[in-house]
Amino acid sequence: MVDVLVIGGGNAALCAALMAREAGASVLLLEAAPRAWRGGNSSHTRNLRCMHDAPQDVLVEAYPEEEFWQDLLKVTAGKTDEHLARLVIRASSNCRDWMRSHGVHFQPSLSGALHTARTNAFFMGGGKALVNAYYRSAERLGVQIRYEAPVDRIELDGDRFVAAWIGQERIAARSCVLACGGFESDRGWLREAWGQNARGEWPADNFLIRGTRFNQGTLLREMLAHGADPIGDATQAHMVAIDARAPLYDGGICTRIDCVSLGVVVNREAQRFHDEGEDFWPKRYAIWGRLVAQQPGQIAHCVIDAKAIGRFMPPVFPGCKADTLPDLARQLGLDEATFMQTLDDYNRACRVGTFDHTRLDDCHTEGVAPAKTHWARPIDTPPFHGYTLRPGVTFTYLGLKTDDQAAVHFGGRPSDNLFVAGEMMAGNVLGQGYTAGVGMSIGTAFGRIAGTSAARSALAGRGQRQGAVHADA
Repeated sequence: MVDVLVIGGGNAALCAALMAREAGASVLLLEAAPRAWRGGNSSHTRNLRCMHDAPQDVLVEAYPEEEFWQDLLKVTAGKTDEHLARLVIRASSNCRDWMRSHGVHFQPSLSGALHTARTNAFFMGGGKALVNAYYRSAERLGVQIRYEAPVDRIELDGDRFVAAWIGQERIAARSCVLACGGFESDRGWLREAWGQNARGEWPADNFLIRGTRFNQGTLLREMLAHGADPIGDATQAHMVAIDARAPLYDGGICTRIDCVSLGVVVNREAQRFHDEGEDFWPKRYAIWGRLVAQQPGQIAHCVIDAKAIGRFMPPVFPGCKADTLPDLARQLGLDEATFMQTLDDYNRACRVGTFDHTRLDDCHTEGVAPAKTHWARPIDTPPFHGYTLRPGVTFTYLGLKTDDQAAVHFGGRPSDNLFVAGEMMAGNVLGQGYTAGVGMSIGTAFGRIAGTSAARSALAGRGQRQGAVHADA
């Protein structure tokens, strides 16, 4: 029997496996994906949001705990567990040396990368390099790894983990860490969660999945059926406005459209529907998928002019390009008269002060709804560009309630040998909203906690069993 079973293959699962192995436990990690697709959504990441009180290696200036907390509080609108959130924040300040010890390398923030040089440490080679480094380290330390091993059932004795099942194969362990993501790749569950809107549409039918196709939520549904305490709202997610031409799965970061705050966004009726300049893009980019999901047909269009070019990370695929706004409207399939009325109203409303996209500047609108509160400049300089957007789901926030030991709870009581980490419990910290890099902060913090807790539980159980054997002898 293995000491610790880790179910999942992304950042949180790997952190748990490494910590448990370092603590002296035998560890088996089960990854549902084939080896080539290992790593879950972590393969698509770039960085980790980090608290620091002074400049540190790749991080400039300071990003203290209270500022990190206020950023999180703002994007979640208070829907967060402060104790667990601050645990994540503090853990983000001291995890990088441990990460380096397992082969992860960092690099400074790229120019134009969402103004994150102060707040986020970027992985050299991106999330795929991080995942590969962790797998190499795990193999070197003796962690057993199995690919194409989707667990479809958990065997419990009350609130205690007993075994996991892969089809007819039973795998027993002294403790277990669940780190196998949300349910965003289960199209039926998304449809069930979002339901039908007042227009008779099923919004989820038009969602694209930015991440792995293997996050089907199988064990999340299984644990909820076993009576595990839930956390979060099934419709809340890290949901980004992405290129409507993106693939159904695994489009990743390259499908994101990052010029929203530099232009205007209209729905298919050519109407604006939200403040594009509400706050810095890293704090607001993950609300736009949900905003688009609430529009007719779950589609929108971002429009910029030549003044915006060079001020944002360009998308992989070029959008529509035109020398006149009417021509752009035709290319986007929008009603020309309505589109021109919307743009004319916006342009007239712009009060241009000193434009500076690196701060909350004084360029704003007056007399138009919705307002644009920062970076508002007329769309008047050709060529004009338009990007068609769809909601892109990264991960869902419905998950399992936990505590500062990463234990799964049943009826308010923590299990003593079943733990949870990563996206499967992120809803404890993220009730809604998102800020860049915080998902990896949560996964790293709770992956390490879960691995430590699982090893402690397993080794204690092993000692008790050995003691019982000696007593019988």
